[in-house]
This record gives sequence, C-alpha cells and structure tokens, in this order.
Amino acid sequence: MSTRKLDKKLLFGLVISAVCLLLLFRKIDFHKMAEAFAELDYRYLVPALVLTFISYYLRAVRWKFLLLPIKNTSLGNLFPSTLIGYMANNLLPARLGEFVRAYSLGNKEGIGTSAVFASLVLDRLCDGFTILLVLLITFFTIRLPAGMAGVQHALVTGGYITFALYIGVLVFLFLLRRHTEFTLGVVARLVRPVAPHLGAKIDTMLRSFISGIRFPSTAGSIIGTLVSSLLIWACAIWPLDLMLRAFGVMLPPTAAMFIMVFLVFAVMVPASPGFIGTYHLACVTALSAFQIGSERALSIAIVIHAMGFFPVTVVGLCCLWRDKLSIRNISENTSQEQLREQ
Repeated sequence: MSTRKLDKKLLFGLVISAVCLLLLFRKIDFHKMAEAFAELDYRYLVPALVLTFISYYLRAVRWKFLLLPIKNTSLGNLFPSTLIGYMANNLLPARLGEFVRAYSLGNKEGIGTSAVFASLVLDRLCDGFTILLVLLITFFTIRLPAGMAGVQHALVTGGYITFALYIGVLVFLFLLRRHTEFTLGVVARLVRPVAPHLGAKIDTMLRSFISGIRFPSTAGSIIGTLVSSLLIWACAIWPLDLMLRAFGVMLPPTAAMFIMVFLVFAVMVPASPGFIGTYHLACVTALSAFQIGSERALSIAIVIHAMGFFPVTVVGLCCLWRDKLSIRNISENTSQEQLREQ
C-alpha cells in the first residue's frame, strides 16, 4: 500500500472520527459526566483487564491451531506478536496492525509473511462467524425497552447483511482453493470491464494468497479452533458487563452481547487509529437502547475504550522493545512486503 493511499485513508478516517466526536459531545452536560465518573467502582477494572488479556492469549492459542498445517509455532512467539499487532492497530492507520502481526511472527518463526497473513484471514473469518452466533443469540434473548423496535430491526438487518458477506467470503475461499483456475477466470472476467490493467496483478495476488492458506485438517485442531473462538468472545464480552456494573448499571448479560455487536460493526467503519469516535458513538448508541442517559453512556464508552486501548498498547510496545524493533521499521518492512506481493 503506497504512502499516498495510506495518507488518504488516514485523512478520511480522521474526518469520520471528528464527525462522530462532534455528534457525541455537542449536547453533553460535562457536570453530569463528572458525576458519572465519580460513581465509578474501580474494583471492577482489575477483573475486566485480566479477562481482556486472557482473550488476547486465547487468540494466540487459536492462531496456533490455524498455523498447524504450516508449522507448529510457539505460544511464546504467538502471544507477543498478537499483542504487537493489536498495539499497531491502535497506533497505525488502515489496520496495518494485521500486517505488523504477520511480519512479527513470520520474522520469529521463519515463515513467509504472506503465509502468516493468510492464516489471519482465517482468524478473522472465525471471529466473523463467532460474532454471528452472538448476534443470533442476542436476537432471540434480548428484550429492549418499549419504543426501541427500530433499533432491534436495524440490528437484525445488519446481521443478515454480515451473514451474507461472510458466507460469500467463505464460498469464494473454498472455490479459490478447490477450483483455482475456474475461480480466477471468473474474477478476471468480472474485473476486465472495470479495470483491465489490474487483471494480471489481481491474478498474481490471489495465487500467492491461496498458496498460503492451509485449513485446519485434524479433528483436534478444528475443535481447538472452535472452542478457542467461543472462549475468546466470552472473555471479550464479560468485561463489558463488568464495566456496566462499575457504573452502577445493572442489565442482563445479553445487554453486553448487544453492545459488543455494535462495537464490532463500529470497528469496520473507517476511522482514526484506535477507532476513536466511531467506537464511542457505537457504544453510546447501544446503551441508549436501554434508555441510559447520554452523559453516563459516554462515560461508560470512554472507560470501555480506554481499557481496550491503553493496556494492550503499552504491553505491545514493551514486546516490540524486547524484540529490538520499532514501529517505523516494522511498518516500513510490512509496506515493502505488501508492495512485493502486489
């Protein structure tokens, strides 16, 4: 990805974040916000933080299962690389943290970055289908207050769209893997009328990409991937419930699942590094469905975002320092990898 494209994406993301922050703060009573923060019970922060890091560790465990067809990698390398990747997503634009994560592990384990990145595509698909499960459970269990039928309808619509998207991606990957030449031919015919000069480049990229994908093949690795996926999201949703309780908001556990669905959609929207603004607006919107005031909702959103942003960023930077790397060097190397693969 060229520097110019990165600059454009960063600028666009900054504009989106600025608009979201303007919408959030334009009618906020800061005195009420201060009162909400004053009521915060800090005892809930420690277990929430522990669960958050457990979810990152479980991500490393799942990544190990996904990489087994390529190499039996070490959790001692997988966990720090996972933290480095999430740290980079918080600090770099255009979700470059995924490439940083792939480069970090590939450098330690002696695996090609493209092959490691292919495993991260499977990693994201696992996340997608797990959150779809959360979405379905939320549909059938959540009970929103009267007058919020529109929100629930919008959530259902978003779920169907996301489900269709993930099914489409899964089918495409299956066809690309099993019927490579046929699938590439279809892609070439679709691309040719729109961008004929990109046909050969896309063909090369897809061939390189699919050569790196290795689906888990043994029963143990498949079960491990499924179980770890469920545990990852359980450990990600539970802290949301703890944060609500920290502010004295007592809602059923399905409310935390409802909020998580909104947050997942929020991080798909282009925004500044760290998803500032979009993340907060999604959280406040979800909380408003339970008739929680704007000031309290925004206070909760700020703490939830801070708990997900600062700890992993600090620990990720420590892992980067331990590996004697820098954000600039690793981002330059990942950009070079991308250019070579294009």
